[in-house]
Amino acid sequence: MTELENYIKSYFGVNTEDLQKIVSLFTETKLAKGEYFVKKGLLCEKLSFVQTGIIRMYAESGNKDITQWISSKGYFVTDLSSLVFETPARWNIQSLTDCTLYTIDKENYASIHTLVTNWISLEKLFIARCFLMLEDRVFNLLSLSAEERYDTFFESNPELFNQVPLQYIASMLGMTPETFSRIRKKKNS
Repeated sequence: MTELENYIKSYFGVNTEDLQKIVSLFTETKLAKGEYFVKKGLLCEKLSFVQTGIIRMYAESGNKDITQWISSKGYFVTDLSSLVFETPARWNIQSLTDCTLYTIDKENYASIHTLVTNWISLEKLFIARCFLMLEDRVFNLLSLSAEERYDTFFESNPELFNQVPLQYIASMLGMTPETFSRIRKKKNS
């Protein structure tokens, strides 16, 4: 069973038959290091599950980049606003490493409800879980100190600290690279 199948089965609780229907709509795609999944201003018409590799979602603000999210194995990636509302992408989504993705295009995604009878309910659960994750991120940014945000992220993503430029992680955690570096030095001493 692929990571995608494991994720869908555990996250959505679908039976084997429905799982196979959903998975059959995804195709394996590759992104080379530095390649864009989508560029800001273009239409994003796909949703992908990261099988291997690391992808960064970011926007430019003045003379700096703001990292919104770093997706690694086991996460989905898309510009949701562009995918759902057919608006220009608000984010650049770029691979930081060579990546293997399972990708579903907008048309196939829209057809899932015709193949899986309870898809609307399952999709609502998925969106609710995504919203809870977003709420947790906002709460952490508002309520935790920089050191606590560092610790929380490190506990759940230690491998990224050796694979991703640290200024991207600092940006995602809402701190300057200098603050991030001071915290890291303190933790490593």
